[in-house]
Amino acid sequence: MDFAALMSKEISKAKAPDASKASGGEKRKGSPAEPTKKYLRRGEVEAARIAAYNEDQERLRKEREDRLANKRKHEEEEADRRREREEKKRRLAEESKKKREEEEEAQERERRRRLGLPELPSKSDDNSPGPEDGQEEDIEEDELIEKLRELDEPARLFGENHRSRLRRYRRLVQRAASQQKLTDGPIPTTLEPVSGGEMIISAKIPKEQDGRLFLLRQLASYFNMVLSEWELALAKRDVTVRQSFQGKQAYNAMLQSRENMKPLYRRLEKADLEDGLLEPIVEIVHKAQQRRYVDANDAYLRVSIGKAAWPIGVTMVGIHERSAREKLHQSDQQAHILSDEATRKYLQSIKRCLTFAQVRWPPEDQLQIMG
Repeated sequence: MDFAALMSKEISKAKAPDASKASGGEKRKGSPAEPTKKYLRRGEVEAARIAAYNEDQERLRKEREDRLANKRKHEEEEADRRREREEKKRRLAEESKKKREEEEEAQERERRRRLGLPELPSKSDDNSPGPEDGQEEDIEEDELIEKLRELDEPARLFGENHRSRLRRYRRLVQRAASQQKLTDGPIPTTLEPVSGGEMIISAKIPKEQDGRLFLLRQLASYFNMVLSEWELALAKRDVTVRQSFQGKQAYNAMLQSRENMKPLYRRLEKADLEDGLLEPIVEIVHKAQQRRYVDANDAYLRVSIGKAAWPIGVTMVGIHERSAREKLHQSDQQAHILSDEATRKYLQSIKRCLTFAQVRWPPEDQLQIMG
């Protein structure tokens, strides 16, 4: 190797870094990393700013979508909880309504049983198809004619076919079932009797309609009980006493009292007995049940004779009206026994029942025995 080639080689090595700097810093293969620039162009700064803005907007968009998703999820959960609460509330309302209807139905059945009204039809009877639906069981012609004759009805009517005959039979059966039955007793009545413990009558007349109807049932049951005991007591006498004149007269008095009290029972069934008669009758029965027969007799005298003054002798002296004369004509103190013949008869029958009651159930206080 000559000296000239060696020198040129060393010179080229020394000029190589300077040339790379002058050419804009081109990077050779295997060279170290380029140092940070001291100055940036406006376009590069604007591009960096736009990139940072886009990153912030993307981050805000993701946060907003996350918040909306969480809010939507919370609303769905709240809607599910609200739906569960509404369903639970509706179920509790239905259960309470059903329970209230059952209690009301039980109270209505008890009220109808106490007042002697027909029983309520069951729900199965209400849902069952009627004869008009065409789904009820048919009856053979011969059997239908026999059942109509048992009801004392004509077997065939003019122009009537089998279906019309069956419908007429159904109506007759339904009407017979809805009719109230008469109770057994000295005086048959549609008022349902009450038991012995429920027969105790209070001194005041209830104002509500149900209590008033129950009071009428109590009166009918009490008088039927007294008449039954009266008839039983007359039947227990000796044959000689029963066949005597006094015995026959006592039995006829009992029969007459029972017959005369039937108009009272008809008025009790219709509940059209006015308070002017109902109040003293309730007072008589109330005191008779307490075995205060003298007080009961006083109540009978007030309703039969009244409290009006009965003038004796001269009632008008002179030409001037006296202040006490107005007491002789007070309509509110008029005797009810003078109203009509039927009222007079059943009031006298009540007095006879009162006379028998003090013999059958004597009072503990001897001063309460009527003379």
